[in-house]
Amino acid sequence: MTAAAVVAEASREARRTAFILAAAQAIIGSAAPIAISVGGLAGQYLLAADKSLATAPITGFNVGVALGALPAAAIIRSLGQRGGFMTGTIITALGGLVATLALFHPNFWLFAFGLAVLGIGGAFVQQFRFAAADNAPSEFKARAISFVLAGGIVTAILGPQIVIFTRELFAPVMFAGSFASILVLAAVGAIILSFLRIPSRAPGKAEIADNDARPLSEIVTRPRFVAALFCAVGSYALMSFVMTGAPLAMVGCGLSTDDAMLGISWHVMAMFAPSFFTGSLIHRFGAERIVAAGLILLVACAVVALSGLALWQFWTALILLGLGWNFGFIGATAMVADSYRPSEKGKVQGFHDFVLFGSVAFASLMSGAVYNAWGWEMLNWIVFPVTALCFVALGALKMTSLRPAT
Repeated sequence: MTAAAVVAEASREARRTAFILAAAQAIIGSAAPIAISVGGLAGQYLLAADKSLATAPITGFNVGVALGALPAAAIIRSLGQRGGFMTGTIITALGGLVATLALFHPNFWLFAFGLAVLGIGGAFVQQFRFAAADNAPSEFKARAISFVLAGGIVTAILGPQIVIFTRELFAPVMFAGSFASILVLAAVGAIILSFLRIPSRAPGKAEIADNDARPLSEIVTRPRFVAALFCAVGSYALMSFVMTGAPLAMVGCGLSTDDAMLGISWHVMAMFAPSFFTGSLIHRFGAERIVAAGLILLVACAVVALSGLALWQFWTALILLGLGWNFGFIGATAMVADSYRPSEKGKVQGFHDFVLFGSVAFASLMSGAVYNAWGWEMLNWIVFPVTALCFVALGALKMTSLRPAT
């Protein structure tokens, strides 16, 4: 086989892998918008008079993603990507089951634990984007990440629609049907993942590669990784912070639950729809510029949200929030993917997602507390200082790259 034929075959296989992972992202990933869109409302449903902890189940979900990041990377490394991802679907189904039982036997903390288990399953889903990049030629990496995340367009429709049609399925137990549906999503996702055929590394090559791996401390202190992690945390934590409070604010302003669910649907659509071309934009303009564009969109979200409390203002702000997340997070992920060697991917990806989703969990918990103490406006004012710090991180990286080598 000629070199050109080998390259062409590798490119075809990378696209096939990305397509399967995108399909799995579309189905299994729908568990996340279900948990996030109704986690706070279900928390209010389970709590008594004091509703300040209503968003704690969503925090549980994000804590689960954070705590599951390193174990998920280790399991995937041990079992291979197909076996590891199939394990994730089992954990996702278990989380859906526990959350459903907690609603039938009303227990707030058991419900929060169920969402934490669901989050651990979500940690495996977060590895899909890295798997697509790791199995793609260098020129296709950013596009592979975008292609997988484009599967989220289906989650934008499927997740909220599942909530709308199933939240009263087991009435008078509200929302139990929505979480029971996650078991079906996990089963379908497992079938899709069974078609993966990612090759294993040859033993000799693996040994050479492992010997070439740098210490984690050396990798995570490099300027490019630090700036990428800073911007990923800023983009994702702000998205979680504002989005978590949005359904509470909308219902609190007298809008209907369906209005809130459709707002989340538009938001999730905006999160993933640009993924069809975000990779191409990164390839053309560079990841740093795309991250900066995402930060500008996050600022625009806060400006619109602070302008009023009409339905169109909530929805427009949520759309801008999703677009800002897409550019900021995919751009930062592409920067991270360029910062490690193949032999280093497991530990770097696990560390990255542990820090990222630990921060996101804290943001979601603070969302409920800030909303109850100071209202919707304060949630959006906080966007400005965080984005400013992210711009400082990008600026510092730029200055470092311009500094002459010694």
